[in-house]
Amino acid sequence: MTSYPDLSQGSPGSGPELKSPDELLADLDPEQRQVARQVSGPLCVLAGAGTGKTRAITYRIAYGVATEAFAPTSLLAVTFTARAAGEMRERLAALGVHGVQARTFHAAALRQLSFFWPTVVGGNFPPLVKQKGNLVAAAAHDEGIDVDRVAIRDLAAEVEWAKVSMITPEQYVDAAVQADRIPPTNMSPETVSSILRRYEAVKSDNGVIDFEDVLLMTVGMLQQRPDIAKRIRSQYRNFVVDEYQDVSKLQQQLLDLWLGERNDLCVVGDVAQTIYSFTGATPHYLSSFAQRYEGARTVVLNRDYRSSPEIVTVANRILVSSPGGMMQGAVQLKSHAPSGPKPSFSTFHDDETEAEQVAEQIKELYEDGLPLSQIAVLFRTNAQSQAIEQALTAAGIGYVMRGGEEFFHRGDVRAAITAFQNLANSEADGDTATFMRESVRGAGWTETAPETQGAVRERWDALNALYTLAKDRAAEGVHPDALAKELKERMQAQHAPTVEGVTLSTIHAAKGLEWEAVFLIGVREGLLPISMAKTEAAIAEERRLFYVAVTRARSILRISYAQSRSGGRGKNKRSHFLAPLWPERTKSSSTPSASASPRERARMAARQFEEDASTDSLERFTQLKAWRRKLSDEMSKPAFTIFADVTLREIALEDPQTLTQLGQLRGIGDTKLSLWGEEVLDLLAELRGDK
Repeated sequence: MTSYPDLSQGSPGSGPELKSPDELLADLDPEQRQVARQVSGPLCVLAGAGTGKTRAITYRIAYGVATEAFAPTSLLAVTFTARAAGEMRERLAALGVHGVQARTFHAAALRQLSFFWPTVVGGNFPPLVKQKGNLVAAAAHDEGIDVDRVAIRDLAAEVEWAKVSMITPEQYVDAAVQADRIPPTNMSPETVSSILRRYEAVKSDNGVIDFEDVLLMTVGMLQQRPDIAKRIRSQYRNFVVDEYQDVSKLQQQLLDLWLGERNDLCVVGDVAQTIYSFTGATPHYLSSFAQRYEGARTVVLNRDYRSSPEIVTVANRILVSSPGGMMQGAVQLKSHAPSGPKPSFSTFHDDETEAEQVAEQIKELYEDGLPLSQIAVLFRTNAQSQAIEQALTAAGIGYVMRGGEEFFHRGDVRAAITAFQNLANSEADGDTATFMRESVRGAGWTETAPETQGAVRERWDALNALYTLAKDRAAEGVHPDALAKELKERMQAQHAPTVEGVTLSTIHAAKGLEWEAVFLIGVREGLLPISMAKTEAAIAEERRLFYVAVTRARSILRISYAQSRSGGRGKNKRSHFLAPLWPERTKSSSTPSASASPRERARMAARQFEEDASTDSLERFTQLKAWRRKLSDEMSKPAFTIFADVTLREIALEDPQTLTQLGQLRGIGDTKLSLWGEEVLDLLAELRGDK
């Protein structure tokens, strides 16, 4: 009988030697030490952002191996991204642990399913479809429904949500209503249900399977073939699941089947970082772990080693300000990082101004010595990136769009790596950096960076990242063969080298990452929380998304929003999530008492305007006052009889562009509008550069 394959990474004896149990424990803080010591039975680790959860679980594995509590090949560590799995394998190898399988749910299930496929089904394993778009479009077409690219994307998301939630097409309508799902534009739940049903038929007709099928089929295999389930359980006796707050119903069922009747399971997660509910993820399994596993122990990691005390204060306030108080199950952080500058909160007139000011601040940080790779600009939606991309390009600042083309999928990168591998194989002796310089040159790299941005600069940055990695490894004495092996492992784990440039990313794509400085832009109503968030649950998820964004920063955090879209009026309101965070003013400076005189009230209103208004609004107010003063002198009448200061401030804030818009502001009646309306609009147009 064919034995189940050994899924180890690396071989014992290569790399550093495994430390003794006492040495391993000495590297940990008290709570991490508790995690490491429990090497059997159910363990739930509630780990706040930046608290060293990966360190805790990798040391737990190393401690278990060092004490011979389990063999490395008997443990399966499950993560949610290939990058996280690769990082875990690297950390374990650095600790002298080899043979642990660290994989995503899909990768682990695919390995098992494909191995047993000849026995369970017979024949060749079906092709795996990585992108559902064409199949979804074909299913919609068969149902007589016209769909554009956006609708296809949304329908693909519904396919994935339904399948990981273990909802059949027939169950979709009731389930979608119960879960407050928003179907793609102009589609009813019944229409989506029919497309889901047809999608399965199209997939079957083409003889292919999707990623969700891998999990579903593995579950079915383990349920229907006790002999196979027994063989898999005999190999994997201990389990670790990272980011446990993100498991779906389907993933939990697979985990239950892997475990069988055993309970040697360690899960790690953070309720406050649940941001993928729309994909079927649920924190329920994390929050109910102690109830589901008898004798389960819970350890809380709350020592934040990433973010400064000032940033941690902001993060904790986000959690505490949840409706009803502290977010249930969340971890309140305690910073153990050096103190830093206070987070800043800024209001800008429009998106363009916000982007320009952020680019200017990034330039200042870079000139002060902070590498661009340690700076990120985060936003809620991809559409927000356009303004900041333009501003960075205008400022001559390189950037990397996270979520764009994956590093190792770039043709130029793959060509350079292939050339390097050929040089390493053909020449016994050679310099690692020199070999890589020749390789990247052949793929389009030059000694100096191109002055243009866009695709040309992106190619140079990617190739330069390879060259920089090679130079670093050469300085460490690494032979070309060793770097070639490292690059192969990096490609498998999608662990790209650092590209020198500012990272632009949605908050979702930034999860699990960190930077020295983070600019969080567009924090306004309609974006964060997003306008589609109508229910309490949806708004709570948006708050968690805000928390994730804030906790990406180590020492510098700058939060901002724009009062209007570029060229528009000031209609946007800052996010209500910012209410407990926005710098407070003293009562005497901004909030007049009931007994305050009219003059005192006017003075306080003026001070509040100066504190709140953007630079553009302040300039408009100054120019409007100068215009009014001139008109007052010409007419020999008091200035306030033309327009009161409060009216000029309103005009400065709103920046109206038509008489109708101007007439809607307080203090402007028909008479004043007819007398001076055109003059005011001409002045404002001149200040905007429209004339």
